[in-house]
This record gives sequence, structure tokens and C-alpha cells, in this order.
Amino acid sequence: MKKIVIEGNRPLSGEVMISGAKNSAVALIPAAILADSPVILEGVPDIQDVHSLIEILEIMGANVRFSNNVLEIDPRGVVSVPMPSGKINSLRASYYFMGTLLGKFGEAVVGLPGGCYLGPRPIDLHVKGFEALGAKVTNEHGAMYLRTEDQTLHGNRVFMDVISVGATINIMLAAVKAKGQTVIENAAREPEIIDVATLLNNMGANIRGAGTDVIRIEGVDQLHGCRHFMIPDRIEAGTYLALAAAAGNGVKVKNVIYEHLESFIAKLQEIGVNMKISEDEIEVYPSTNLKAANLMTYPYPGFATDLQQPLTPLLLMTQGTAEITDTIYSKRVNHVPELARMGADISVEGNMIILNGPNKLHGAEVVASDLRAGACLVIAGLIAEGTTTIYNVDYILRGYDHIIEKLTAIGARIKMVEEVEAE
Repeated sequence: MKKIVIEGNRPLSGEVMISGAKNSAVALIPAAILADSPVILEGVPDIQDVHSLIEILEIMGANVRFSNNVLEIDPRGVVSVPMPSGKINSLRASYYFMGTLLGKFGEAVVGLPGGCYLGPRPIDLHVKGFEALGAKVTNEHGAMYLRTEDQTLHGNRVFMDVISVGATINIMLAAVKAKGQTVIENAAREPEIIDVATLLNNMGANIRGAGTDVIRIEGVDQLHGCRHFMIPDRIEAGTYLALAAAAGNGVKVKNVIYEHLESFIAKLQEIGVNMKISEDEIEVYPSTNLKAANLMTYPYPGFATDLQQPLTPLLLMTQGTAEITDTIYSKRVNHVPELARMGADISVEGNMIILNGPNKLHGAEVVASDLRAGACLVIAGLIAEGTTTIYNVDYILRGYDHIIEKLTAIGARIKMVEEVEAE
């Protein structure tokens, strides 16, 4: 059992290099099996979700090597094997194997996805898209069975009832080898979707419109291997920017695409954070007289739901009352009682988080309930007086590449402790 121990209230300074995007990696890796020759992905984050996906690929027969953030995948040995449980249940993005296996073999058996619990996260839009392409989808004993009559999918028009990143990518993965044209309407527009489309096009797919709300896909017969350098992680970047604003004494965040973070940076500026924005890096300076600001999460390019929790500790330092409304995941509030345990004046009222500041946090024993809640508690621990111990840290390791090393390098007193459970 691992835990993170933080000695807080130390000014941090230096540079942080942002890793490749987790939310790209978890889709790019399954996408590689659609090729008939090796795929090389560069800039892949060294996180638990990536290692789980590698294990799944190896079970399927792929030859995989991962070193120094370069992932080489040879999919030529991949076979369609049922994957009803095990690693499939450990991460949300396992559902991308539904789209890739369906596109490659015309059939798939994939366990229902796991990952962080943020309230109901149905996959009905994924199923709607697969059925529109001609697949029959059934839920049998906790696994999704996907079949086609002649092992062939056929292009069709798919309208997304609500904007969904996962469903947009999954339908795109299934459609790249379908017969004819597929049109995804009301598609999500996140940068990670563009990243996946870029990989697939480099593999020989014909995808137009990624990054807009209408994506057109002309099916192709074959896809080949390629080399692809993935985009930096905008959520990791936002997390470190919030951390730098809350606990920094001059921190430069490098490998950042500003356009991917415009709504988040605008909120930092509204709060009063002092920053210098360059082409691919942002330097955060010590800031005074921070003022409260309300925020509401929306699909991209709106304020990202994944950055709501990491921003909360900074909002706790501001003067006034702030309100947070998450329109994507209304149940994304499990960090609130943990922050209250650290002395925060914070509560949940209906579907809204209310914060009154400024607050002086003190160290406590807290529990990470999900990936971004864990990041929130790390930032809270860094600004708190005394020692903070965070449990359930596997959630954090799912999505933050070498977080202990990166924070130690800028002056944080933070360590990972592994406890041996008593028999």
C-alpha cells in the first residue's frame, strides 16, 4: 500500500517539463493495433494507465517495447481474444479496444470499463455509434460483445446526442476501415481527438474535420505503421500552473501549448496570477491580492472538468467567495470533505461547490478518491502547514508522470512511502 507524505509550506522554484497527454496516450495505444506494421509513439507518459494498456496489448499478442517515453508497438501478432476482466477493469479508456477490435476484426469481447468514479458515465453513445456502423452489441455477464454479420462495418451518419470525447474517438477508431463514409455530427473538439486523427491519418486513414463538430471519415482497406509524436498533456500543464500559482516562488512550466489552455489561463488571469506566456512555456511569478472567481466547466474549448479540482486549492487562497459548478461530472466533489479536513471553508450545496477565502490549510491524513482529486490534495499539501499524508495514491500514478521527481526538483519535500500490510 503506497502513500504520499508532504512537508508543506515551502516555496517552490525551478522548471517543470510537461509530459505527453494521458488522454491521448490511452487512445493512441489501442489505435496502433489497427496497423499492419509497427507503430512508434514518442513522448508517451510513464504512467500506470500506459503500463496497463501495454499488458493488455501483450495479452492480445502484440510485441511491445517501452523506454525513455518511446513506445514501439508491433501489432502483427494481435488476435481477437476475449478481454472480459483484469486490466480492462482498471482503467476507463479500456473501452477504446471496442472500436479498434471491431474495426480490425469485425468482432470484440471487452469488459466494462473501470477508472475513477465520477458519477454515472454510460457508454450508450459508443454503442449507438457501433450499431450505426452495422455492429450488434450486447451486454453479457458484465462484458460487451460486439459482432458484425460479415466482419465488415459500413459507414453511416452518427449524431452525438451529447458531446462525448470517448465516444467520438471510439467511433472514429471503428470507422477508419469501414466501407464508405462515416460522418460524426456534434463531435467533441478536444485536442486529443486531433492527436488521434493525426496518428490515424499518418497510418493511411482518411479523416477530415477533427477539432470541429463534424468529422468525416472515408474508410480505407489497410493501415500501416508510422512514427507519431504526441501532444503535451494540457491537464498536467494546468495542474502545475495552479500549483505554481499557489505554492511557487517563480516556476516555469515547459512544453505547453497555450491554445489548449486558453480558458484555464484566462481564469488564472481573472484570479490575479502573475504570468509570462511564451511560445511553448509559461512562467508563473509570486502573486499577491488574489481574488475569488466563479467557474463553470464545459466541453472544450470551455474550462476543462479535469482542471476543476486542481484549481480548487488556489481558489482557497483567494479573497472572497467562489462558486464551482461542474456541468460535465456533477459528482466530482469527493475532494471537498478532504480539503475540509485540512481546514478549508468549503462545502457542497446542490450541484455547486462553495469556497470562502482566504484559508490557511494545515496538514492532515486524506484520501484520494480519483485522479484529479489526488492532484488537488497534492497541491493542498504543498501549501499547508505541517505534514500531509495522502492515501489511495494509485489514482494519482494513473495520470501524472514522475510526479514525485518533478516536484522534488522544484524544492518540494515530498516522498512516496510503501507500507507492508500486517498479516
